[in-house]
Amino acid sequence: MSPTHPAEHSARPSAEQIDAVLVACRALVAVAAQSVASVEDRVTLPQLRVLVMIASRGPQNLASVAAGLGVHASNGTRMCDKLVNAGLLHRSDDPTDRRNLVLQLTPSGQQLVDSMTEHRRTAIAKVLAKMPAQLRSDLVPALLAFANSAQGIPPSEAWALGWTTEQHRHNHSSTSV
Repeated sequence: MSPTHPAEHSARPSAEQIDAVLVACRALVAVAAQSVASVEDRVTLPQLRVLVMIASRGPQNLASVAAGLGVHASNGTRMCDKLVNAGLLHRSDDPTDRRNLVLQLTPSGQQLVDSMTEHRRTAIAKVLAKMPAQLRSDLVPALLAFANSAQGIPPSEAWALGWTTEQHRHNHSSTSV
């Protein structure tokens, strides 16, 4: 085993840095949980994930919804059936492949996702407003670097967790959020 070089050692995160990120994660998880709770009287968490997935990616077929959730196609179908019956999803034949069904948000489904996202944005804005302006400015590159360095889930797939609708907004000029 080779000795640790001082430069390598200094590149490791300190316990203080790790603890700061853990505390920030707790705050962000609380914000996310409160935003999900704001719509829990209308949908379950897996159903919300379906709605956010479609809001993020645009119209989907049943197979892609099931794959995104990591469930069997029949479970995905039952979940989507409930969302269709609740008036949150619209199901139609795919004009390019009649064997496929296309799922898209209804205006009520879009409103539910927008409501949850706005709840989250408002809560984050309140937290940020309590911070000194200079620290808020410094936070942007640090958080973006942290997100880009995350290895567990590529940013292109974060939508599947139900935490973002940013991909759809940026790639498809949607009015969500």
